Amino acid sequence: MRFDIITIFPDFFESTFEYGILGRARAAGLVDIATHDLRGFTHDRHRTVDDRPFGGGEGMVLKPQPIFDAAAGLNLSPKSERDRTKETVILLSAQGRPFTQALAHELSRIDRVVMICGRYEGVDERVNQLLCDREISIGDYVLSGGELAAAVIVDAVVRLLPGALGHPDSSRFESFGVEDAALDNSTGDAPPRTTHGAGGILDYPHYTRPAEFQGAEVPLILQGGNHDAIRSWRRRMALRKTLENRPDLLEKAVLSKTDQRLLDEIVEQMEQERTEAP
Repeated sequence: MRFDIITIFPDFFESTFEYGILGRARAAGLVDIATHDLRGFTHDRHRTVDDRPFGGGEGMVLKPQPIFDAAAGLNLSPKSERDRTKETVILLSAQGRPFTQALAHELSRIDRVVMICGRYEGVDERVNQLLCDREISIGDYVLSGGELAAAVIVDAVVRLLPGALGHPDSSRFESFGVEDAALDNSTGDAPPRTTHGAGGILDYPHYTRPAEFQGAEVPLILQGGNHDAIRSWRRRMALRKTLENRPDLLEKAVLSKTDQRLLDEIVEQMEQERTEAP
């Protein structure tokens, strides 16, 4: 897989992709990441990439010509053929479609991703209209530029590539992951799984050694060997964490009858806790 990032700050990425999973994936040849300095595609001695907006208003807008020239140098397929060639061009913008784990999975199946990092007040809309296939935002807030967003997307996508993580199931049993129906309960002679596929909700709480730390203990159920009990506890905790932190996810999550029963119990328990609180 290859990422091409068009930016006015290519040095921003010098060390960003050198560490952890991304660094190992690059060293193993799983992904190639290149940055392209937008100012290198200007045609004036001041290397101007922005201009005043038509209609007036605050700030400056990135001009279309340098961006189109930068893209032309990448030898991309025409926009109408990119589905076939497994390429995509993304404009990073606060006005874009929200970036999600599902979209990360979608991008991980593409061979080449080109990302255009917005700056200033925005990018000339003709870039989005004539060149880009997607407009993506990483959240409901405004950044100074698209460089941080590009780094986030690269990280989220690369860790989904086969071989990027130490264990192939690491990217499946986590927040926003796949549902149980897509997974086998056990493999060969291995015991049943102690984890649930997330089915679009948040992950359950995790613990490691020591069993007691500053007076807080690991739940006893996790210290036993009852796989079914652990699995049930983890699902309950995942549902509770989702209800507390991201209740919006439950509206579209894949929930079984057992999940719904657990959720009803959790709601009742939380109401009781609020009543008993001092």
